[in-house]
Amino acid sequence: MVNRRTALMLLSGFSLAPQASLAASPRKIMWDDLIPPGLPYAEIIGEGEIDMLNDTWNPVYDANAVKLNEALNGAYIIMPGFIIPFDISAKGVTSFMLVPYVGACIHTPPPPANQLVMVNSAKPWPSDQLWDAVWVTGTLRTQLQSTKLGQTGYSLTADKMKVFEW
Repeated sequence: MVNRRTALMLLSGFSLAPQASLAASPRKIMWDDLIPPGLPYAEIIGEGEIDMLNDTWNPVYDANAVKLNEALNGAYIIMPGFIIPFDISAKGVTSFMLVPYVGACIHTPPPPANQLVMVNSAKPWPSDQLWDAVWVTGTLRTQLQSTKLGQTGYSLTADKMKVFEW
């Protein structure tokens, strides 16, 4: 026979179980979500200038380019993007910049910091799939960092990755 205290403990355990499984589900975000609410994308990029010598466009970012969505700090998320590798080994890539479009930071000037995510993954992503769009799942942090390719506004510790299915 179950006493009242044991029954209450069992019931409270069952009521917490669904919440625990929901906590493990990542929040799906897109690149617009990285911009703080109420800040239009158009207010991030200033006019810019043409570099005639190198035949490139150099955008001028204002202070809004480094404003981050602090509500995402510590959030467990899943987001799509493209890989710009930093560390490549025979096993694959574990450190990379996640960017919103192909060629960002390589063929064009880098996007603003609040549109770049520095990713570290314990499991290497295969180097033969670097041009594939990916979904990355992990814990996101608001963290401005300077890299050789541009300033990033976020860091992500990835625990899962998969190819983005169109």
